[in-house]
Amino acid sequence: MTIQTVATTPFAGQRPGTSGLRKKVLEFQQPGYLENFVESIFLTLGAGKCRHLVVGGDGRYFNREAIQTILRMAAAHGVERVLVGRGGIMSTPAVSCVIRKHACYGGIVLSASHNPGGIDGDFGIKYNTENGGPAPEKITDAIYEHTKTLSAYHISDAAPVDLDHIGTTRIENMTIEVIDPVADYADLMGRLFDFDAIRALFASGFRMRFDAMHAVSGPYAKAVLEGILGAPAGTVVNGEPQEDFGGGHPDPNPVNAAELIAAMAAPNAPDFGAASDGDGDRNMIVGRGIAVTPSDSLAIIAANATVAPGYAGGITGIARSMPTSTAADRVAKALGISCFETPTGWKYFGNLMDANLATLCGEESYGTGSFHIREKDGLWAVLFWLNLLAVRKQSVEQIVQEHWARFGRNYYSRHDYEAVDATAANAMMDALRERLPELAGQTLDGHHVSQADDFAYNDPVDGSTSTKQGIRIVMSDGSRIVFRLSGTGTEGATVRLYLERYEADPSRHDLDTQEALTGLAQVAENVSGLRQRTGRSEPTVVT
Repeated sequence: MTIQTVATTPFAGQRPGTSGLRKKVLEFQQPGYLENFVESIFLTLGAGKCRHLVVGGDGRYFNREAIQTILRMAAAHGVERVLVGRGGIMSTPAVSCVIRKHACYGGIVLSASHNPGGIDGDFGIKYNTENGGPAPEKITDAIYEHTKTLSAYHISDAAPVDLDHIGTTRIENMTIEVIDPVADYADLMGRLFDFDAIRALFASGFRMRFDAMHAVSGPYAKAVLEGILGAPAGTVVNGEPQEDFGGGHPDPNPVNAAELIAAMAAPNAPDFGAASDGDGDRNMIVGRGIAVTPSDSLAIIAANATVAPGYAGGITGIARSMPTSTAADRVAKALGISCFETPTGWKYFGNLMDANLATLCGEESYGTGSFHIREKDGLWAVLFWLNLLAVRKQSVEQIVQEHWARFGRNYYSRHDYEAVDATAANAMMDALRERLPELAGQTLDGHHVSQADDFAYNDPVDGSTSTKQGIRIVMSDGSRIVFRLSGTGTEGATVRLYLERYEADPSRHDLDTQEALTGLAQVAENVSGLRQRTGRSEPTVVT
């Protein structure tokens, strides 16, 4: 084995987005493309500093090849020890768990999360720091700067490593440990939740359907739900990870998980339904005939946190991304704790959790989690709901309705306009920014605008500032319209429109969500000209 220095030239556009670098598989397969980005990671970390590393991915197309490349480059950069999931597979929450448990310097996660897979799909890579969370902007910015100036990368010429069998091997002076990707994670879940109560729930005849969407959460769900907790065999469906996610879109929402929604609406529906995404960090919670919005799920978990042993002492605070509904804010107020509003991206929650300012965090894009790791965690949220159902002995619908009766209902929806012309999308956002000063104080179709701004975040821990994080139009009654460009797509631009309306009256908590938001949707269109500017007559996806 020898370490080679390979001449290279920079590739344009390797700036990490909301959660790492995401591009089409074919772009990543270009000679030197992955190597350049990985070299930039190691250059940013510094020579000899990254001694212990975790590497894992969601099993999508190109995952295995990428891991072999990363291992050979890690050896070339003096890494002493790498923990890698068997088969090269490890969920994003499990990577965070393993980094923290084994005191590793950080980890490289290979995933495009909820984006489609396969040879014509997407691939992604990101670096997580020693706290287990996504690298902050100061690190991702440094990585990007290196990508623009590279002239060479370093890699061992070692043969491929056997990733399919648990054990130890070596490349150069580096030890590679292939580990069970489920064991450490399952152990952590057992310390957070009342597994005896959940076992008793399943033993009572409680029925559940967990749709793993042919993605990475399948092995975890089978091991924990069916193995440890005694759920009947077949509770987990679509449980074998596939490189193309079975040809589906691994994003757990009512559109992409339509089979689950249909099963939960059937006359013989299970008591509880759930789904997770490509890399296991997102979740969807479904009861009989009711899909719980991610914003409501965060708020309900916060309001009931003490039912789970890991949170029996209460929570210190809640954090939510700015586009997420304000339902959690009302819970925080009732509990007498802080609720932090951050930009979209789990990396913004890390400082708050490290400083013990927030225990629970959530994003409207089906991401929920807590301070047990530094990533959102799909199966964690499902297990919390199971713990809650076991203790409350009520249905999902009853729990949701009682929550609304106590705190009010936040009617909430997200309209996605995907793969639109990037120039047109940016022009729309620029035009909106120019209008912001004149919007405050106006009355728009009966809605009085109390605030209109381009959201900026000042981190209360490290003092860093993030600007241009989404345009907010807030009404005096608490209703909100938010416009934001997504940073997770790989084609064109994705415009996200968020609509929120608060309703305190319990007699008006059974309205159809889209009907309840019709007025706000029209205001959003009038203000932005979104459909004309994007050339789209309707959203690609409504959730």
